[in-house]
Amino acid sequence: MKFAILVNEGPYTHQAADSAYLFCRAALAKGHEIVRVFFYHDGVNNATRLTEPPQDDRHIVNRWSRLAEEHGVDLVVCVAAALRRGIREENLASGFRISGLGQLIEAGIQADRTVTFGD
Repeated sequence: MKFAILVNEGPYTHQAADSAYLFCRAALAKGHEIVRVFFYHDGVNNATRLTEPPQDDRHIVNRWSRLAEEHGVDLVVCVAAALRRGIREENLASGFRISGLGQLIEAGIQADRTVTFGD
C-alpha cells in the first residue's frame, strides 16, 4: 500500500510528530511505500536544523533526516507555513525540501491512503 503522510504539529509539543515517524517506520518495515511526508502548519518545525534537544531526549529532526536517507522518503515542507515561522531553505535539516501545497495534493493522488497526524 502507498501512504501519503501529513504532519501538522511540531516536535516536542504534541505526539503527532513522533506518531507520524513511528507510523512511517512501521509501514516501511511491513513493505509499504511512503509516497511523501508533507509538513504543514506547525509541523514545519520538524524540519529545522536549528533544533537542539537535550542529550537525553530523542532528536526528532534527525530521525526524519535518517528516514529520508535510509529509505528515500520525500520530506516536503510547506513554503508558506515555513516562512511564517521563520524557516527558510538554509535552515532545513538534511533530507527536507521546501515546496508548495501542490506537493500534498500530488501525494494524495499517488497514494492509496493519506494519513494525517495532528489537527
